[in-house]
Amino acid sequence: MQIKVKLFAMFRNGRFKVSEFDFPEGTTCRRIVAEIGLAEEELGVIMVNGRHAQIDRILAEGDTLSLFPLVGGG
Repeated sequence: MQIKVKLFAMFRNGRFKVSEFDFPEGTTCRRIVAEIGLAEEELGVIMVNGRHAQIDRILAEGDTLSLFPLVGGG
């Protein structure tokens, strides 16, 4: 199934901004995060089709997964 993955802020460094990938049915956000080399601890917000999602969400054909890093401040 085709999944569009969007990376934001520092996640783009050395990777991509937006890309489409083929994944098998039943793929979760967690699997995609691991396959593109992101650490779960660095995730701030996960969105699927513009809505907040949990890391164990199972994705469907044509979904858009957006990954945002934690934001530090002081």
